[in-house]
Amino acid sequence: MITSSHNPKAQLARALLGRPKERREANAFVAEGVRLVEEALAADWPFRFLLYADGLSEKGKLLVASIQSHGIGTEMVSESVLNAISETETSQGILAVLELTPIPYPLSPNFILIPDSIRDPGNLGTLLRTAAAAGVQAVFLPPETTDAFAPKVVRAGMGAHFRLSIHTLSWDEIRRIAESLNLTLYLAAAEGELTYWEADFRRPLALIVGGEAEGASQAARKLANRRIRIPMPGGAESLNAASAGAILMFEIVRQRAEPRSHPELA
Repeated sequence: MITSSHNPKAQLARALLGRPKERREANAFVAEGVRLVEEALAADWPFRFLLYADGLSEKGKLLVASIQSHGIGTEMVSESVLNAISETETSQGILAVLELTPIPYPLSPNFILIPDSIRDPGNLGTLLRTAAAAGVQAVFLPPETTDAFAPKVVRAGMGAHFRLSIHTLSWDEIRRIAESLNLTLYLAAAEGELTYWEADFRRPLALIVGGEAEGASQAARKLANRRIRIPMPGGAESLNAASAGAILMFEIVRQRAEPRSHPELA
């Protein structure tokens, strides 16, 4: 049993729950809680090791046994050490250190999400959860967006990280990929020339959703081919990024499920 917070595994887990630099250098991240660890195992995600407390729930104990049956290393940890490591107010008694290995995206993706300047971890995690539900094929994270593998983002994603192709890229890399795939880049903007239902989302596209405070970056505005808006007759100034992204992603799903003839406005 690990009883010291100075244990190398405990120290690594704590470091990974901290700064993005630590996750990049170790090429690893943490999934904490029974549900997230279950999702990682179900997705056959590569584990480094698992830490768990003695007072784990029955469901948690069954999960540990399943993980051990897969040949993954596990270590029991004292509750005090796990609480010292944990990012949550009340630890569920289990956390996994996982490889940070992005899922490759298809050769010709036609539905990409670009969360731009999203700094709130909860909003980014919710966007990723929605993207996974909507069948987004890749998520490109530009430099201004918070780390997708930060603990609060992973928790808010509710397992989306294990189903989505998530890549941190520069704007130059995003531009080159978009040009090579002949993608139309739609930017959600209050001053958009099209309402979202007037846009033709059946073509291969990337959807840029800007941040909560300042909106999309100048780089995103320069790169976008089309700007789309969500009308708000109730008079609200804006929606948060997660809400706006959900509306737009599922409009894309709707249009592609029910093709219809409506020329996009010039």
